[in-house]
Amino acid sequence: MSESEAPLIPDQRREALMRLLHQQPVLSVLQLTDLLAVSHMTVRRDIAALEREGRAISVPGGVRLASGLRHEPSFQDKTTSETAQKRAIAAHARTLLRNDMSVYLDAGTTTGSLVSELQAFTGLSIITNDFAIVDDLYGATNIEVIHVGGRLDHSNRSSVGRLAAETISKLNVDLAFISTSSWDLQRGVTTPSDLKVDVKRAAIGAASTAVLLASSSKFGTFGMYDVVPLNRFDRIVTDSGLAEAAADGIRDLGLTLDLVPVQELETGYAARA
Repeated sequence: MSESEAPLIPDQRREALMRLLHQQPVLSVLQLTDLLAVSHMTVRRDIAALEREGRAISVPGGVRLASGLRHEPSFQDKTTSETAQKRAIAAHARTLLRNDMSVYLDAGTTTGSLVSELQAFTGLSIITNDFAIVDDLYGATNIEVIHVGGRLDHSNRSSVGRLAAETISKLNVDLAFISTSSWDLQRGVTTPSDLKVDVKRAAIGAASTAVLLASSSKFGTFGMYDVVPLNRFDRIVTDSGLAEAAADGIRDLGLTLDLVPVQELETGYAARA
């Protein structure tokens, strides 16, 4: 910026930052201080403001645009990733359960991590579209288990499509735990599979209380198909790796947000949460 040019007001500067991100999807704070001719602290404030609005995602040392998710990981890949985060989220979700509840468990390894927590309760009815969850509950005769049926998604070991959604829509559920491979402030919960949309919407619609269970690493990603905005949930449970500005943006929607500490995340990038 030349001496004759007036400095940009914050909104102008943030729009300029976004234009730069559209040219190069990941930029460091150092790059932005040079490109925008402002201080390190100014850039950090701008990144936090954009993250709170859901327009950009902070990364260690910089910022990136929200990224698209073209394909969902397979069930096998999910079982070996972020196990500590999933266990912590499931342990916290357990505190929302009560005896004699009807509970929908959406297909996913985060919701699947809840299965080991169920034996502590009596009178539970578990409804799910996840075959792995049904397998894990086989022999648990104290729990009523209902699988919703529908079209088989081989890679994720779940039922999807219209038939599964219609079955769910005929039920009244106390609590629905919904999983996702992608979520952010602007787009809400999304999915790369159109066959999952109606199933998730039906489960949310059938539930008195809908809770999103999702790791922080999936925040700032989006699939092709919209499911629901974040404010359609009553509560979101994620791990403490979620950036503070993103957490503030979620709370600004009026949502209850539970940030669950994870031992393995106490160092590294989670320290900024």
